[in-house]
Parts: sequence; C-alpha cells; structure tokens
Amino acid sequence: MLVKIFSGTVNGIEAATITLEVNILNGAKFIIVGLPDNAVKESQQRIDSALREIGSRIPGKRVIINMAPADIKKEGSAYDLPLCIGILAANEKLPTEGLEDFVLLGELSLDGTLVPVKGVLPITINARAEGFQHIIVPWENANEAAVVEGIQVYGFSHIREVCDFFNRKHPVSPVVFDSSEANDANDPLYDFKDVKGQEAVKRALEIASAGAHNVLMVGAPGSGKTMLARRLPGILPPMTVEESLETTKIHSVAGKLSRNCSLITNRPFRSPHHTISPIALIGGGSFPRPGEISLATNGLLFLDELPEFQRSVLEVLRQPLEDRKITISRARYSVDYPANFMLIASMNPCPCGYYNHPTKECCCTGNAIQHYLSKISGPLLDRIDMHIEVVPVELEKIAGTQEAESSNTIRARVIAARNIQTDRFKDYPGVHCNAQMTPPLLKRFCCLDTACLSLLKMAMQKFGLSARAYDRIIKLSRTIADLDGSSLILPQHIAEAIQYRSLDRESWGK
Repeated sequence: MLVKIFSGTVNGIEAATITLEVNILNGAKFIIVGLPDNAVKESQQRIDSALREIGSRIPGKRVIINMAPADIKKEGSAYDLPLCIGILAANEKLPTEGLEDFVLLGELSLDGTLVPVKGVLPITINARAEGFQHIIVPWENANEAAVVEGIQVYGFSHIREVCDFFNRKHPVSPVVFDSSEANDANDPLYDFKDVKGQEAVKRALEIASAGAHNVLMVGAPGSGKTMLARRLPGILPPMTVEESLETTKIHSVAGKLSRNCSLITNRPFRSPHHTISPIALIGGGSFPRPGEISLATNGLLFLDELPEFQRSVLEVLRQPLEDRKITISRARYSVDYPANFMLIASMNPCPCGYYNHPTKECCCTGNAIQHYLSKISGPLLDRIDMHIEVVPVELEKIAGTQEAESSNTIRARVIAARNIQTDRFKDYPGVHCNAQMTPPLLKRFCCLDTACLSLLKMAMQKFGLSARAYDRIIKLSRTIADLDGSSLILPQHIAEAIQYRSLDRESWGK
C-alpha cells in the first residue's frame, strides 16, 4: 500500500517541505532513496527497535521509501517519526485518512521515546505557509512550534502516544504557546547606573545604540571596556515580532535554543573567545550551521581583545559588516544566513596596554605600537563607525556613592531616536536605522550645508580618512542629530561625529 507522509528540512534558515512516499511490496528489502545521508539510512534500526517496544515491527517485506524532492540532500534524524508512521500506515496498522494534513518531525530513541530536533520553528512557519493544518513534534519542541499562529501543534513524548492519536484512542488538545518560556526578562545585574564615571564613553555607546553603529573601544586593562559592552543590550530598543522570530529561527537551526526558552525576545549578546576559527565565526562546516555572526543577528557581537584574534578570522568580518548577510557556498548548493548585527570590539592601545594612560608609563616603542595595531587591517577599521578611547576612572569617582543614569533612562532616548529612523525609512524595505543607509539614502536624508562640508573636508585631510570613513561620519552625524531631535545635520553634530574617528590608524601612536 502506498502512503504519503510530509516532513520538512531547513536550508539556511528557510524551510522546505519533504514528501515521504512509503510503499510495501512483496520481497524482503528495506530501501530509502532520494539523497538520504547516513543518519537517515540508519533510521531503519531505530524505527525497528522503537516499534518492537509497542508490540509491532517493520514488516518482513520489500519496503521502499522515496524522499522527494530527490535533488535535496536529506540530513539528520528528524525523519525517524514520519518514516515510522509512514511504515505503519502503509502496513495498514494506522488509518491513512487525514495524514495529508500533517507535518511530522522527531528523532526516535531505541525505546520509542521522541527526542527533540533542530529547526522546528522555520519548518512550522513553512508548513503553515503551505496550507498544512497540523504539525506533530517531540514534546520538548512543542512550545517552540506553538509560537506560530494558524497551525495546530501537537507534542508527544513516545511513539505509542502518536499511534494512539492517529487511532483516535485518546483525545489530545493542541499545544498553546506559553509566553513564560520567552526570555523576556533583562538581567538586572547589567545596568549603566552602576558604572562610575566614563560619561563620554556612555554618550558614545548611546549614539551607537541609537543608530546601530559598530564600535571599537581602545583602553588600558581595567578601564571598563568589557563592563560597558555587557551593559549595551540594556539600552537597545525592544525587539519587534519579526526580529524575535528571525533570531529564534537562527538559534533553532543551530540547536542553540534551551529547553525552557521557545521564543527569543532579548537581543542576543555573543562573545566568542579569541581562539575561535573562521568557520565557527562565519558559519559553515560539512553540514552548514550558523556561526557566531549569524547568532548575533538583531543583537551584539562582542570581540574582546581584538588584536588577539587570528588575522584570517578578523578579515571574514569585512563582507558581513557591509552586506549584512553571509552566503556559504558548496559544490551542489549554497545557503544564506542573516548577519544584521552590531559589532562591539575592544582592545589595548599597545602591547603593554598603557599607551596614553594618565598615570602609568608605556614601555612600548612607536614601532611596537604600530606593529600591534597592524594586526587589524585598515579596511576593517574603516567599517567600524566609532573608535572610542576609554580612560581609567579616577579613584574618587569609583569610591563615590552617586548613581549615574540608569539603562532605562538612556534606553528611552535611544527608542525615541529609533522611532524617528523607523518613520524616515518606512518606504525602504530592509532599512531600519541610520547605519543601514545606502549611498542614495545618504544623499537624500543627510544633506550638508557649507559649514558642515568645510569641517568634514578639514577632518578628512588631517586624519587621512578613506571614502568609507567619510560616509560613516555622515551616518553618525545623522544619528546624533536624531538624538537631539534635529531634522538637519548641524556643524556640532559633524564635529562630535569626527571625534569618534580620532583613533584611526593614521593618527594613533604618533
């Protein structure tokens, strides 16, 4: 008997429907065709063991399974459940009526327990888009799938429960999304009110958050660079529904969703160690998975001690910072991953760490400083909008009891500036903040008068800045004007933006 069962696969962070055609004929062979990998081929052993746990077995006949479309590589163990149900239905152990309305996902253990799998959210979204009415997933994945409205989600813990459901032995209600499993609580430990001093740096980070600009902090050890970076998510605007779904899809595909979190509503903060490889940062591998860059989408990627990263690792950042996406190409296919993140990096100003320190003397030569800085290429520095010098705080301020502005106060100003940008770019899909402006948008929304142009020209000549740095300064000045509530870019906005390029390679260490 021929039976069709539906499942799904993920390409990048987008899903596609997979049709499993199961036919049982006379003979004695188990065959799976349609580009299955080893994990799919091994499903026969898991299915047979699971079925024996419920008093059944794979029929001793010729079982032929076709996985269509045949030109897509079928990877992983998520096909165990649909294959098992397909074999039972083809062997007339389950009714076939209504099977065409279901998408099934799940790995089987040898005792029939359903094991959670990756990529459930994008597959559920695709199933709803293609008109399926129901989806069956392991219980641990049920709340993740229930985020999607318009499709009924059923979660089960054992293959016996799935068989009883199709045999209509026990009524089962669809899973309703539990909002308590969304990570919607900000960590109260990371608040700017606990940061003593550093008012200039906090102002710079407020500007960066308002326009989603990339930041490089340069300062001596212990000056507070990491502390400031970790508090940055607390002043970013709340995630929109679209951003939450996109971020959750990426983490679902990568298998990074914890069991008690089904929807990501806080902006990600990724801080990889400096020993990370290029593939781990950008994504890829034999079975492509999102890297740290994509996992930081709609959030922050923090690279501490930037010169300690391998040169090859840093150079892979250049294209994602410009294009805001990553394409992983293989001989037979390619996948796209989002890379819309804010880069926050920190570094010491020299090998000993005390160049420009107010109290400690630097023991490095000029050549040593230049060699240290040369670990970061000029093109990469050009792509970082703001270079901020972080000076250690005086002891009197550290010991003081006066609290600074809280993250919520700063966040309110950031949200107001972002609302201005949202209204500005409402007719331009894919552009949401000033850092994403293209050259045509730059000309339209960042008109400069004679005084601004004269000031900018002088800075270009003095600091030896590139054309890309020129655009960055204009975008930055537009953000500063938005924070001031000004519709025009004024000379003071340009002047403040210029000072955030003062640590450019050509002017630093001389």
